[in-house]
Amino acid sequence: GAGGITAAAKLQRWLKGAKITIIDKREIHLYQPGLTLVASGVYDDRDVQAQNADYMPRDVNWVKDTVAAFDPDANKVVTGKGEEISYDYLIVATGCHLDYTAIEGMNESLIGREGIGSVYNGVDAALATLEESQKFIDKGGTALFTVPATPIKCAGAPLKMTFLTESRMRDAGTRDKGEFLYLSNSDRLFSQPDFNELVHNLYEEKGIEYTYHHVLKAIDPGARKATFSTQDGDVTYDYDYIHVVPPMRAPDVVRNSALAHQEGSFAEGGWLDVDQYTLQHNRYPNVFGVGDINGIPVGKTAASVKIQAPVAAENLIAMIADKELEARYDGYTSCPLITGLGRAALAEFNFDYELVPTFPLIDQTKPRWIWWQFKVHAIKPFYYQMLKGRVPA
Repeated sequence: GAGGITAAAKLQRWLKGAKITIIDKREIHLYQPGLTLVASGVYDDRDVQAQNADYMPRDVNWVKDTVAAFDPDANKVVTGKGEEISYDYLIVATGCHLDYTAIEGMNESLIGREGIGSVYNGVDAALATLEESQKFIDKGGTALFTVPATPIKCAGAPLKMTFLTESRMRDAGTRDKGEFLYLSNSDRLFSQPDFNELVHNLYEEKGIEYTYHHVLKAIDPGARKATFSTQDGDVTYDYDYIHVVPPMRAPDVVRNSALAHQEGSFAEGGWLDVDQYTLQHNRYPNVFGVGDINGIPVGKTAASVKIQAPVAAENLIAMIADKELEARYDGYTSCPLITGLGRAALAEFNFDYELVPTFPLIDQTKPRWIWWQFKVHAIKPFYYQMLKGRVPA
């Protein structure tokens, strides 16, 4: 994934003479930020897939296997094939687990059937979502868009899928046949206040209904009914199309290990227990975390990896040299918030939800054609340069 390869690339550039090993069985690299565009017909499957071999840092030992167990007390990992690999320092970048089965009646095989879409589960799921949403666009009916109660990667994706589906329906001339309902898991539509206001105003303008404190609990695909838990009890809605965002948690290999949070809000999901600023593990100082696996307040985006990977690498090198860990992650995250085909705003903020714009001379909170072009054409080549360790933090 992005976190592991980028961190390894930084270490390979900065740490001379070290033996660096990546453990990952995946041959295909998935450009996850492009899945919403695949599910909307803007990209095709070739636009979001590459060969991991093309981006592996030079002289890195690539073990094509999974990690079956972490043993941080013995400074080793065990692979799926039973090989024990010892380490002096470890960076955990496993990503997160999409827990579809936590929703009663739901599993990955339903994506693309019975009016169910879900952009998160890879290329095939994104293509199936495109087909299922197109049926709704052609026929009309009621569309539901969900958000789980857990931390999720790319938290803007549920909003993007709502805006893009509505925009496609408007372009098709069938908008008057469709009802849209966005079911937020909290008391807001977006975590950052300025962009929360933007989404609120756009939903009002576009006739997209919304409600708060609704979490998808169960789904009956045959009857096309979805049940949500709310502050006032369970509520069931009929749907013709539903975009399901699965609950997310740490993969079992982290969740069931000593590396997971043992208490607090991140313990339930088994997220990696790291300091949110240094990205160093809070109990095993020779362990660091990068990417979606980290149990920190924000930062589950590819843009966050751009900052997190060099912070973790710099602090790991400082630890080797017995120096203070001075590199800091400030919570930077970025979301090119697509508001329709051809329009987007650019949300960039930190742990305190303060805006930290890369382009301060342009108001990034207003949807513009330029940010759409940035999302569709500019970010991907920038991303692949990041994998090679060539993008400064």
